[in-house]
Amino acid sequence: MIKNSYILCLIVSVMLVFAGCGTASNSAAGGSNAGSQAPAANTPSPAPAEKVELTVSAAASMTDALKEIQKAYEAENPNIKLNFNFGASGALQQQIEQGAPADLFLSAAAKNMKELVDKQYIQADQQKKLLTNELVAVVGTDAKAQIAQVADLAQTDVKHVAVGIPESVPAGSYAKEALTNAKLWDSLQPKLVQAKDVRQVLQYVETGNAEVGFVYKTDALTSQKVKVSFAVDPKTYTPVEYPIGLVKATKHAKEAGSFYTYLQSKAALDVFVKYGFSVIQ
Repeated sequence: MIKNSYILCLIVSVMLVFAGCGTASNSAAGGSNAGSQAPAANTPSPAPAEKVELTVSAAASMTDALKEIQKAYEAENPNIKLNFNFGASGALQQQIEQGAPADLFLSAAAKNMKELVDKQYIQADQQKKLLTNELVAVVGTDAKAQIAQVADLAQTDVKHVAVGIPESVPAGSYAKEALTNAKLWDSLQPKLVQAKDVRQVLQYVETGNAEVGFVYKTDALTSQKVKVSFAVDPKTYTPVEYPIGLVKATKHAKEAGSFYTYLQSKAALDVFVKYGFSVIQ
């Protein structure tokens, strides 16, 4: 009886082993057939290009023109995001020297670019003078004081004259130069209100905190609250030139180089001209 049970169990075990092999074989064959008959899986789409963010340190007087250029450039280059750091050219120069992130530098004075080239933060062959501007004196649209020339700043009803800080704001440096040549800089000291950049000068005049202020022609054109009182004699100050340059420490040399080239294109230059700049030929 025990012997018969043992034989029976042995037969059942053998049958199960063969059944399992057959199933595995069929599964393999079925899998092979299914693989040959099933449609090929869709090839996954390539991952979108990673967006590159460029930091552009630019003179405050270029704000409006660059914001318009930004819209056009980002529309044509969706993988690029432009982050602008607007301020006084001297302050921006110091930031670059201190290691602040920057891919391009757009200055309102050639001397700031030259110093960065001399200190090897920007290569000489990767910078170029691009634009020029003019220095003007502005007053509020409802100004009562009659200011038609630089000598009129000495009038008693002119109590505050706004200028950029000469040591860091190119417009302030140009204004100091012009007033010094007119022999007025020292006598006007009690009236001078110094600002951190040219846009703050404009704001002081717009809000009535200064009867007159020295800004660029391009700044005057952006405001409906001021009017040009007089253009400063260009012979009395250094020509206002705007150089642009690539910062050597950039981590995005290719993308920064492309935007540097674009800024010199007709499309970009037309925008600058629209806002009152002149192109250096």
